[in-house]
Amino acid sequence: MSEADRLDRALEASWPASDYAEAGAFRVGRAGADPALGAAALRSRDAAWQDEDLQLAFDLHAGWQQPPIFRLPDDADPALVAALTQRGLRPAREMRILAVGIDRLTTQPVPRVTSFAVWPPLAIQRDLWAEMGLDAARQAIMDRVALPKSAILGRTDDRAAGVAFVAASDGLAVLHALEIVPSLRRQGLAGWMMREAGFWATAQGCDRLCLAVAADNAAAIALYRKLEFQDAGGFCYFAPPGTRL
Repeated sequence: MSEADRLDRALEASWPASDYAEAGAFRVGRAGADPALGAAALRSRDAAWQDEDLQLAFDLHAGWQQPPIFRLPDDADPALVAALTQRGLRPAREMRILAVGIDRLTTQPVPRVTSFAVWPPLAIQRDLWAEMGLDAARQAIMDRVALPKSAILGRTDDRAAGVAFVAASDGLAVLHALEIVPSLRRQGLAGWMMREAGFWATAQGCDRLCLAVAADNAAAIALYRKLEFQDAGGFCYFAPPGTRL
């Protein structure tokens, strides 16, 4: 398996759709609470696709009553891009994949009572996610992850102030749903939470931690760069104009 495919599978397994179906060379997700999880993607980066496969994928989307969304890597086949464009899809959201060696996150101990890794999530963690837009339906995505997993709690100013989700897949830890209470940002808490995730990942036998971040999220990317994350690829969602992701 190529490193790119390994990353793709870890990202998918750590934030899975509610169901999947094959459409020739494509694998299509049933979106549920998160439209992006309905994206169709090639089963491997080198999979050979046919026009019939595209039609099967579109038919699956229609059958599940969800918009036809496709996830294409940076080096996507130009013919596939052209075929999706001809069908009315457009680039909707560009994502970057960033990764860091776990040893870069575990150089400093996390200060006492600053961050904890727990599972299942505490009530305060679920409340914080809900306050910041991750409702019960989207939190259910974490519950169905069939991997070693944990919820990271961050504390500052003597209160719970941050949450994140991390899972381990084939030696890779993947972080999702990092949220900090807006009034308590820029105090370094997110960095400590990432380090706590690093210590948890070490215990799971992982050697890298990765995540996907919107390419236009400059503040988050700056934080990850400070923690020595490096580029590990990227992808773009193609969707009908006006689709919200």
